[in-house]
Amino acid sequence: MANFLTKAFGFDPQKHSVRTEIVAGITTFLTMAYILAVNPSIFSALDMPKGSVFTATALAALIGTLVMALYAKKPFALAPGMGLNAFFVFTVCLTMGHSWQFALTAVFLEGLLFILLTVTKVRSWILNAIPLSLKHAIGAGIGLFIAFIGLQNAGIIANNDSTLVALGDITHGAALLGVIGIVITGALVILKVKGSILIGILVTSVIGLFIKGADGAALTHFTGVISAPDSVAPIFCQFEWSQILSWDMLAVVFTFLFIDMFDTMGTIIGVSQKAGMVDEKGNVDGIDKMFMADSIATVCGACLGTSTTTTYVESASGVGEGGRSGLTAFTVAILFALALLFSPIFLAIPGAATAPALVIVGVMMMSPVAKIDWEDYSESIPAFITILMMPVAYSISDGILLGVISYALLNACAGKFKKISVTMWILAALFICKYIFI
Repeated sequence: MANFLTKAFGFDPQKHSVRTEIVAGITTFLTMAYILAVNPSIFSALDMPKGSVFTATALAALIGTLVMALYAKKPFALAPGMGLNAFFVFTVCLTMGHSWQFALTAVFLEGLLFILLTVTKVRSWILNAIPLSLKHAIGAGIGLFIAFIGLQNAGIIANNDSTLVALGDITHGAALLGVIGIVITGALVILKVKGSILIGILVTSVIGLFIKGADGAALTHFTGVISAPDSVAPIFCQFEWSQILSWDMLAVVFTFLFIDMFDTMGTIIGVSQKAGMVDEKGNVDGIDKMFMADSIATVCGACLGTSTTTTYVESASGVGEGGRSGLTAFTVAILFALALLFSPIFLAIPGAATAPALVIVGVMMMSPVAKIDWEDYSESIPAFITILMMPVAYSISDGILLGVISYALLNACAGKFKKISVTMWILAALFICKYIFI
């Protein structure tokens, strides 16, 4: 059995525990299962069948995560990405006026480009060119970003027209449940209880049965147990090739490419640091295989009828529980398969119940900031910009792009040209062009 796990998932019996890997997988799934409810809701704005989009979302996550588990043998999970789905629906389709078939074609082409960039090792070349201080900053920035997502999902942080964000009403509803969950999960983590994050999610979900939301209904409510999945036939391989050579297609493909590439890079760097899967130079072991899994998932997702499938930052919650091998990802994949049949159960867990997990994992991911030389402002200012911009711009990729641009410009203005590699100059120029022209 041990030999099978080692060959299939990179499982090391001397370092890993089957129980820990499975618990980590369940934890990761629970923190990202919201995409099964959110994605169909977003795509309904295009009159795409919600049931078909739900099935496509689960299948894309299943396939992508299986590739990550069996080929890359890493504890990362994949699913259609938040932000990328919004760009697909609200920008490409509703603002630019293109059909969802046009957008799916762009996602498919982006996935093929990703495979090409991975095979030629361009993605690894770009990743290795990023300075170590920025790599440390990426991990910490993602920690703040996912904590912010958690607080927002629970309503602890709410919209404010004057200040953009403000503290929500934490005495009622989802925000109250989120606060309770943070206290419970935090206490379990302090006490070093095994499976503390997963236990926190489950206990908070149970408490949600007794707390009402804004609509007067309990925050945790079951609508059934088993539901047969809808067919993906209405959206399967619905590509539109007539505009493949248009400028709009080029712009959309490269926008998807930029966002997905640097979201994925940031997630892999940040979560790998937490998992201890980086060397002293900040290089990630097995990065090419992880990129390939991400690329294949994007192509498969487009064929199934959903937006770009990417590596999820919520994988950090499973890593926080001790997940270190492909067995963690395999567990997530199995749960996405089960979700196709038992969707009412999985979808019953409210966002407020998973919020505490994201906040606690955010804390766990802040440790790399101690490795940044804050007295060397040529390193610390770009690092700080990277950390800051991820949550405030609500984008991992923007944090990385602005960090790279600021690193090149600040060091150039200070006359520290030797610190800026040719690759960094090229990246900075490309990123500036991205903001100007795309």
